[in-house]
Amino acid sequence: MRLSGRVLQRGFRSEWAIVLTAMAGTLLFSIRAFSQPDIKTNIASGPATRAEDGANAGAIAAAAHESPAANPGRPTVSTPATLTPAGYLQFETGLLAAWHSPEFSSQASIGEVIKFAVSRRVQFLAVSQPFVHSDSQPADGTGDVSPGVQVVFWQGEGARPTFSSSYFHRVLSGGTPDLDIGSASNSVILLASADVKGFHCDTNYIFNEVESDEDVRRPQFGQTLSVSHGVGKKFGVSGELWDFTQPFLRSYAFGNLWAANYNARKNLVLDVAFDRGLTTTSTRWEILAGFTYLLPRKIRLR
Repeated sequence: MRLSGRVLQRGFRSEWAIVLTAMAGTLLFSIRAFSQPDIKTNIASGPATRAEDGANAGAIAAAAHESPAANPGRPTVSTPATLTPAGYLQFETGLLAAWHSPEFSSQASIGEVIKFAVSRRVQFLAVSQPFVHSDSQPADGTGDVSPGVQVVFWQGEGARPTFSSSYFHRVLSGGTPDLDIGSASNSVILLASADVKGFHCDTNYIFNEVESDEDVRRPQFGQTLSVSHGVGKKFGVSGELWDFTQPFLRSYAFGNLWAANYNARKNLVLDVAFDRGLTTTSTRWEILAGFTYLLPRKIRLR
């Protein structure tokens, strides 16, 4: 998440074009394929009666009114303790550009988080980086893939916080250079979220197991605090502080992130953010842009 003021090389710009095109295509395809409400209408021959018209219109209005809302976890480092609507798939897709990190001087990547809550208290997740381009070796590749589960153990409302915990395990190591906080082979996170006087707060306490190239394993600790506030009916802004220990560098990474979001629909949220690392071993600058999309069709497991 960091950027410098220098001009990017032509090859790096071309990778950006590919990444942006892929993101735009994915978003447009998803909206087109899944934006229609799942309602069966009577298409038998002959004019429909006014009662039938009214019933269909009422069903469509009710479906639109009852459509679930997305619960974005991006672009902040913090993840909400609350879950996505049960039975709906949520995709969090974004582009990240970073400059001046311990393992590289510039990098661009696509990040993807898929969430599916099977109930009000249990949610499955998968975190991945389908594409990574950096100025070091290997120049192009994929990042890690880490599936996980999140469980709510205290359901709050309003100023009464919601508490949950999550666990992730890395099943595929991409081998591309990492950001300042590295990548965890195992991760346990304690999460809390609350709404206080118009502000939404998320805080995470993170316990990672990180591994070096020589298969040395060490614990890593991190914490985040994100505060967001709505601006009008469609916009929102967020500010965040985060810090992580860096056990192999015998240091720590600390930074702040500022973000803005636009609620295009209840199930579609666009976002942009920048992050500034504040220690010498932090990634200096990061820029993020992406979207959260909740598929409006419920998946029934039984």
